[in-house]
Order: sequence, then C-alpha cells, then structure tokens
Amino acid sequence: MRVALSKSDAAGGGAMSRPTSTHDLQPSERAFVAAMQQLRFGRFEFLQIRRGELVLDPWPTTVRGVKFGSADASTPRTSPDEFELKRQVVEFLEYVRAVKVGEIRCLEVRHGLPFSMEVDHRPDTNGGRPHA
Repeated sequence: MRVALSKSDAAGGGAMSRPTSTHDLQPSERAFVAAMQQLRFGRFEFLQIRRGELVLDPWPTTVRGVKFGSADASTPRTSPDEFELKRQVVEFLEYVRAVKVGEIRCLEVRHGLPFSMEVDHRPDTNGGRPHA
C-alpha cells in the first residue's frame, strides 16, 4: 500500500516537533539522513519505527540504484556537518516521529532525498485505526 506523507495518516506516536536543520535531529535521524545522501539513488527496505524513532540496528536492507552512462554516477559527495533540511526530509521525519510502532517496507531515495515509501499498516483494537 502506497502512503502519502501526511500527518493525518500517521496515528499519534513520538515527538511532533518539526526539524528544520540537522541541529534538530536525533542521532538515528542524523545517521539515516547521511545514509540517504550517500545512497543517492535506491531504496531502504524493512525500516522499523519504534516510539517515533528509526531503528537502525539491525541496519535496514539497502538497495543501490545504478544507471550506466549517467553523468550523476556514484560520485561521493560530502555535506557540511550542519545544514538546513530539504522539505522532503522534513516531511519524512515528521511522519516517522508521529508513528508509535511501524515498518517502512520500502523507502525510495532519489538524489539523496526521500521520494516515496510503502508503509505496513496493521489495524489495532481501536476500531481498525492504523498503527503507522
């Protein structure tokens, strides 16, 4: 099931603060943002969320996309330690922070930014409302 990144889809969970720069990130978020930048194109699979935080141990499956003959090949890029977050990263992290327990089945990354994701929704006992 494809899920749009919106607060209404994320049923209450962790901190609802809106991160605007890397200064506002938890250590797991900072590590994951760096991993997305290094990946550039590809996807992360089976990424767990607990209490509004990404679970990075064990590290999620990472699948790198490779295009042959592309000028944007896997050229390593370095980012400063502190920088403003792009809108896509802010929306992704807001979604994650709002989830109590869930799993991102697949997070597609393009140009080092979250592009789309598939989230496992499991109904709870409160009228079938999703956890994630």
